[in-house]
Amino acid sequence: MKKGLFRKIFLLFCVIALHVMIAYVGLAFYYRNAFEYGTWINSIYCTGKSIEEVNKELAGQFSYEGITVYDKEGSAYQIPAQDIDYQYDFAEALNLYLNRQNAWLWVDSFWKIRDEEIKPVIFYNKEKLESCFDGISCLQEDTGERELTIVKTPQGYELRNERCGVLDTGKAKAVIEEAINNTQPYVSLEEAGCYYDMELTDEMQDTLHLWEMIETFQDCHIVYQMGEDTIPIDASIVCDWIKLDEDGSFALDEQGNLQLREEAIPEFIEALAKEYDTVGGIREFTTTTRGIITIEGGIYGNQIDKEAETAYLQEAFARKADEVHTPAYLQAAAKQGKDDIGDTYVEIDMGAQIMYYYENGILQIETPVVTGNTSRRMGTPSGVNYVYLKQTNRILRGEGYASHVNFWMPVKGNIGIHDASWRSSYGGQIYQTNGSHGCINTPYDAMSKMYEMVEVGTPVIMYY
Repeated sequence: MKKGLFRKIFLLFCVIALHVMIAYVGLAFYYRNAFEYGTWINSIYCTGKSIEEVNKELAGQFSYEGITVYDKEGSAYQIPAQDIDYQYDFAEALNLYLNRQNAWLWVDSFWKIRDEEIKPVIFYNKEKLESCFDGISCLQEDTGERELTIVKTPQGYELRNERCGVLDTGKAKAVIEEAINNTQPYVSLEEAGCYYDMELTDEMQDTLHLWEMIETFQDCHIVYQMGEDTIPIDASIVCDWIKLDEDGSFALDEQGNLQLREEAIPEFIEALAKEYDTVGGIREFTTTTRGIITIEGGIYGNQIDKEAETAYLQEAFARKADEVHTPAYLQAAAKQGKDDIGDTYVEIDMGAQIMYYYENGILQIETPVVTGNTSRRMGTPSGVNYVYLKQTNRILRGEGYASHVNFWMPVKGNIGIHDASWRSSYGGQIYQTNGSHGCINTPYDAMSKMYEMVEVGTPVIMYY
């Protein structure tokens, strides 16, 4: 009885084992032409699929529009995929992968996931690619002589080195082709190391040495502060300070060094003063009631000390100073720069016989006045002047008169602003027949306020 039961169990075991073996062998033969369980390629699930099926799916999700080539200047050149008959196929890579797969060990696939990345085999027309190369300007052979020269530009002297950063066209083409084979969307020829420097001749070495001296000479970092304006003394200015021979070549001293033109710095200071000196100059001024006028003359303004500034700049340039410099002035206005009046000033409209005082742009005083007698040719001169003195209880003397005033603020020579106790009325046309000897006669109350508020140095704009 027991032997019969054992025999039946054994036979059952053999039948099951045979079926398992047949199934195992069958799957082994099946996976010879299909991908094993748990296989992912380029994010596509490939289990049980053939090479043809996977190739079709991979081709469907793959795209390549071509390559963009960048040169060292950043210029971009396009090579579209269709222009070179670009094609691709994953079959070869899939076949290699499948051949590495051991079909008899397919059961191992149940215990691990295979996630692979493969690239397609690329096909394109090399003749058409060469034609595309012919259309890229930077890849054209340069048959000209590459020079190293020093040229003068509006920014100063510059070195034009055509022998630096030369493109190796053969290497560049190989880099581009390799990038296409690797399906890269762009390639930088500079980053790929396609540029090199050509050797310099002995003459070019001499030019390079001369350039190093020029570069040092031009390396100036002095900045003039002219009010709100800044005037950098950079290579565009300093380039004209280099002494040249009659033939235009650089004049070198006995030690072979560049020389500074003796007149260069005085010329610069003279030009600076011509542009920024404002004493007696022509100005535009926005009046209270007449809009913008042009006014000329007067004693107010800035005047650069040209001798002191020439000495400073010669010394500062020699020591290669790096600084912002405010110039010395023989006469300094309330503000420096071209707009030197600012927003605190006295305005005298002699045509209307009205005087205004503005402090920080706000009108503080408005009063009628009497100015110089025009019928006796004593008319108060127009111009931009300034209060250069303040006195009280002053006796004003002139030919045939001596007048006491409580407040005296001279603005130009003997012409000043003062009270006039002898007058009972101001403004209108009084000045034409009964005007002053040139001063600005002002009512006592207004004058007392003016005296308290107006400081020495305040601009006084006088016009008809």
